[in-house]
Amino acid sequence: MTSPDTLVLRVAGRPVARYVTRPELPARLSPRPYLHPVTTLAGTVVTELSPGDHTHHLGVGVAVPDVEGHNFWGGRTFVRDQGPTELDNHGTQRHTGFQLRDPDGFVSELRWVAAGRELLRERRTVTATELTEVAWALDFTFALTNVTPGALSIGSPATNGRPGAAYGGFFWRARREDRAPDVFTADREGESEVHGRSAGWLALAGAGWTLVFAGATEETRRDPWFVRAAEYPGVGSSPAHTERLAVEPGDTVVRRIVTVVADGRLDRDEAAALVRKAVTP
Repeated sequence: MTSPDTLVLRVAGRPVARYVTRPELPARLSPRPYLHPVTTLAGTVVTELSPGDHTHHLGVGVAVPDVEGHNFWGGRTFVRDQGPTELDNHGTQRHTGFQLRDPDGFVSELRWVAAGRELLRERRTVTATELTEVAWALDFTFALTNVTPGALSIGSPATNGRPGAAYGGFFWRARREDRAPDVFTADREGESEVHGRSAGWLALAGAGWTLVFAGATEETRRDPWFVRAAEYPGVGSSPAHTERLAVEPGDTVVRRIVTVVADGRLDRDEAAALVRKAVTP
């Protein structure tokens, strides 16, 4: 732990992730807590923070481009029949405190605020667990509760008219290298084959590292994966893939993603074995 606003996660005594709760960011980036850097056990960094191609990509976290018209993703907003548009509609995720704060995990509370009012309240639970001498797992659960008196809906550029752009929810901006990472699931390979499809797990493999993402609840496993490899390396789940996700007053949306962080390039059998070890009911 380095300050009241920053927490360092450790696995087997080694630092593997830094959680920043109150970053000083311009409103256009939709300020929010994030994990960066996240590393393998050998120390290879596997996240990026505010890269030049997408300055609103902030390591690992939760980002949603459309909560009842408010942008909690950052950058431009996709407007139907108009395209990406600069709007003054950005929200902020405000960390209000830790309910649990340990070297291997935390539970935190956040308020999602836009236009002067709170829309959602989040309970975020994150743990780091050793799997093998070369792999560990980041278990990330977020629960979003509608605290307004009316119904809210969560959307994406895809639901607003941009096919193939159903990003929003859990998102991991991965390490960019000279060569695009390989991406594969248990039965498919390549960005075009895995993007926009549901799969029990999905792997992103770079030069000397592999990330394996797995939905850890039935609802999460039903969400298709949002995948980028050629343009930039990033993976997220898509709760608003083809239709807006309605959240009634007092209702809570929960998603849980477990990510295996491994040194070396895993093959399918190795990836599947580590997912089985990492994902527990």
